[in-house]
Amino acid sequence: MSALLRAYSSALRRFPTTVQSIQAGSLMAVGDMTSQMLIERRSLQQYEWQRSARFFTLGTVLVGPALRVWYGVLDRKFGSLGRAAALKKVFFDQAFFAPSFLVVFLGSLGLMQGKTANEVQKQIKKDYIDIVIAGWMVWPAVQVCNFSFVPLHHQVLVVQTFALFWNTYLAWKINREDNVTENETQSQQPER
Repeated sequence: MSALLRAYSSALRRFPTTVQSIQAGSLMAVGDMTSQMLIERRSLQQYEWQRSARFFTLGTVLVGPALRVWYGVLDRKFGSLGRAAALKKVFFDQAFFAPSFLVVFLGSLGLMQGKTANEVQKQIKKDYIDIVIAGWMVWPAVQVCNFSFVPLHHQVLVVQTFALFWNTYLAWKINREDNVTENETQSQQPER
């Protein structure tokens, strides 16, 4: 195990953005898998691999790099030590970054799902407030711990590890209407 940890630490030092991006994508895909298999109770035949691939792609090309840059900005602006610095980081993270980034995330995911701009706008209007409020119930506590005790180069990993649960919620929340519509359509079809 220590060899694996040393290899990870070495890769993180040498290729920080790549490592943090791939870990974010991987953990987001696992969150979607968890949603599909445990919450939505899909069988392997019903499992949507493309959906998990979209979460992996968004985590790798959008979420991981954005968090890395954002946490760097917060660290340069407020420093890395002390309770006051951590609280300022949490405030700016939750008041500005999280609500605006959610729009980018939902918009990007909707477009990757093949939705029109109008459909994406409707989905954002329908889900945005619920997701922001749910986020404010859990993320401030996570971020206080993250910004207070975790070195900057491990903060994305800590957040994305906790986000495994968050991504499961997001995958369910964003895709639940599609699932309800699909299940209703299947139950309305006559048996053959």
